[in-house]
Amino acid sequence: MRTSSAVRLGAAFARHAAAAAVFAHYMVGGITQDHANTDVQDAINVGFDAFALNLMSLEDWSTEAVASLFTAASGTDFKLFFSFDMGHFTDPSQFLPILEQYASHDNYYLYDNRPFVSTFDGGQLTFGSSSPNAGWQSTFKDAASAAGIDVFFVPDFDDASGYPDSFFDTFSVVDGGFSWESAWPYADAGLANVSDNVDSTMIDAAHASGKIYMMPLSTFQFKHLDTSDNWYRRGESNLYARMGQILSLKPDLVEVITWNDPGEGHYIGNFWNESLGDTNIYEYAGGFDHTGWQQVISPFITAYKHGASAVSEITASSNVGAMWYRTLLTTASCSDDPIGLPTAHENAQDAINYAIVLPDSGSDYTINVYSNNDLIGAAAGVTGLNGGSVLGLVAGSADTQRLEAVEVGSDGATTTILAATGGSRSINIDFIDFNHKSIDIICFFKKSHLIPRNFTTNFTCRNNSSNHFNNHLINLNNRTV
Repeated sequence: MRTSSAVRLGAAFARHAAAAAVFAHYMVGGITQDHANTDVQDAINVGFDAFALNLMSLEDWSTEAVASLFTAASGTDFKLFFSFDMGHFTDPSQFLPILEQYASHDNYYLYDNRPFVSTFDGGQLTFGSSSPNAGWQSTFKDAASAAGIDVFFVPDFDDASGYPDSFFDTFSVVDGGFSWESAWPYADAGLANVSDNVDSTMIDAAHASGKIYMMPLSTFQFKHLDTSDNWYRRGESNLYARMGQILSLKPDLVEVITWNDPGEGHYIGNFWNESLGDTNIYEYAGGFDHTGWQQVISPFITAYKHGASAVSEITASSNVGAMWYRTLLTTASCSDDPIGLPTAHENAQDAINYAIVLPDSGSDYTINVYSNNDLIGAAAGVTGLNGGSVLGLVAGSADTQRLEAVEVGSDGATTTILAATGGSRSINIDFIDFNHKSIDIICFFKKSHLIPRNFTTNFTCRNNSSNHFNNHLINLNNRTV
C-alpha cells in the first residue's frame, strides 16, 4: 500500500530528529590493542558516535583488527559498524559471516534498532541478478534476513549509473544513501569550492521516500602511490565550507572521511605504522599530524547535534581552530619523482588557510595572516566559525608563516587570543607530496600569557628531488593558564 507524502515526510522527519549522529570512516588495518584503545578513546573525546569500519579483507590481520576495535569499545557508549569495501569483495556471501558475528554485539551501531551497514561503492554490482538493486536485495538484504539480521542499509552507491538522479526509485533495497565523492570538489571543477548539489538532491529524494541521507565531510585528497593512483582534490577551503553546507542542509547523519587513511591524506586521527604494509605511504604521510583538525570538528559535531543551521552557531568553551598550508610552492619542481605530478595538481593554490571558532564576547576581532612575515590578509572575525583561504603564500622560514587572532576591547586595547607559526623539520623523500601538515596554534590569554607548544615543522625539498605540496595543519588548541 502506498503511503501519502505527508506520512512519508513525517516519518523522515522523525528519523532525522532522533538520529543526528556523526561517524568517522576508519580504514581497517593491522593494529595493536593499545593503538585500538587509543583510537577509540580519541574518537570519543572528539565527540564521534561510531567508526564506520572500512572492511576490505577477511584475512587474519583484518579480522583481528576488528576484534581489537570491538574490545576497545567494550564498556563504552562508542559504536562500530561495517562499511564493506566493494572494490575488494565480489559477493555479499563473503562478508555476511562477520556481520553475523558482530551484529548483536553491544557496541554495534543500531539505527531504528537495526544493525547499520554501509559500503564503499557497489552500485554497479549485480551478483548475477538482473540489476544491482535485485542483486543486493537477494544476496545481501534477504540473505541477512534469513540469518536473523534486519539490516538498516545505507550504502555509498555513487558509482551507480546516473547517480544521484532517481536513486531511491532505482534502489528500493536501501534504507538510505551515502555519497563519498561529494565530499570534495571534483578534479574537473578547477578552482571551484566544494558543491553541495549532489547532497541537496539526495536529501530531498531521501526524505520524499521516507528514507535518510548520510552526508560526507572531509578535508582534501592526495594520493601518490603509483602512476595509476596519483591525484589531488582541493582542500584549501573544503573543511569549513563543508561544515556550513551540512548545517544548512541538515542531513540525517554525517560521516567524516577519514579517521586514519594516510594513503589519501584526509586522516584526522592517528595512523599506525603496522597498518601501512609494504607501501610508500609513510614517505608522503609520515610525520604529518592532522589531529589539529579535531579542534574544529569537535565543536562542529556539537553544533550539528543541537540542530544548528549556520556556522555562526558553532561555539566552543575556549578559542580553538586550525591553520594549514602547503610547504612547497606550486611553482616548485622536483624532477626526480618517478610518479610525476598528480592529476589536478593545477587546482592547488599557494595559500594559508584557517578555521577558527571565536566566542560571543561583545568584542571585535581581527584575523591577520602573514607569509614570510609580510601581512598577506586580514579579516574581521565574527562569533562562531571563521574560515579563510588567503592567497599570497611565499617562500620563507617556517616561523614566518603565521596567523594571529586579535581581540579589540571596548577601550581599544588589543589582545592576541590565538596565534600560530610553522616550525622546522626536513623530510627526505623522492616524490611529490600534496599532504597537509597539522601544527598547534598557540593561544594567548588576558595579558598575552603564552602557552608554550613543542610541535615544530618545516618541510624542505632536498636537492630539488621532489615536489612538496605539503600542507602544514596547525592546531589552535587552548589550554588553561
